[in-house]
Amino acid sequence: MSREFSVSIVQGKGHPRQDRVFVDNMNTGGDDARRAYPCALTDAMWQVVSAHLPVRDTTKGGRPLKHGHRLIIDTILYVLVSGCAWRLVPHDLAPWHAVYRWFRYWSALGVWDDIHDVLRDQVRQADGRDPAPTAAVLDSQSAKSACGGEQIGYDAGKRVRGRKRHLLVDTNGLLLVCMVHSASVQDRAGARLVLHSIDQQYPTIGLIWVDGGYANSVDASLIDWADHELGIKLEVVKRNDDIKGFQLLPRRWVVERTLCATRRSCAVRRWESKEV
Repeated sequence: MSREFSVSIVQGKGHPRQDRVFVDNMNTGGDDARRAYPCALTDAMWQVVSAHLPVRDTTKGGRPLKHGHRLIIDTILYVLVSGCAWRLVPHDLAPWHAVYRWFRYWSALGVWDDIHDVLRDQVRQADGRDPAPTAAVLDSQSAKSACGGEQIGYDAGKRVRGRKRHLLVDTNGLLLVCMVHSASVQDRAGARLVLHSIDQQYPTIGLIWVDGGYANSVDASLIDWADHELGIKLEVVKRNDDIKGFQLLPRRWVVERTLCATRRSCAVRRWESKEV
């Protein structure tokens, strides 16, 4: 027992931290106690994010906000980073049921996609690149999953039962398109779904690097289809058969790095366990 603690009890002052002020659920964000979480937004981050949140029309009436948007997003980030269930959110953050409603509402409006696209464009500009990418890298990854109904399948090549995620990233490894479906869907069929989605969203892309699973000597129809229908060139990055084990392949390593990041995320795995 420390001398300071002993003196405070003898003098009748109680525990030295008994007057500490904790954050309650009525907090609107911006306090020191809330920022103790490593995943909490900084003031600079909040300025970027808040500019893309929907503005509430006060002329339509309604009750005033009980929880600030910054606190709502801090709570969402806590669930994302920690991978905990919504009901396990700490009490010094916003109530989980209120946060979940905002999360679903903003998801339906496409708020997260807008924020992500803006941040990706800023990173590309800071790196001296044009915000609109002209080249990309495509790859897939099968992940084990035991629930999901029709969205569950068996990948015979990887011997994995679960889901398959397709990621299209730029040459920096920043996400452009993410698509999740049954692991039983072949890479070539899944690639067509991804390429269809970028026709309007990223019309400047003219070159995509892929691995041998998307085109080989047996079936190279995907390359011809992408060239004639979308005007996109698919270039296969081949492995060296003389080298055994791990190989650092040019261009493709950036998407492999992004796939590794998703594999470590508890929230991504939990989201994929739901029916999509």
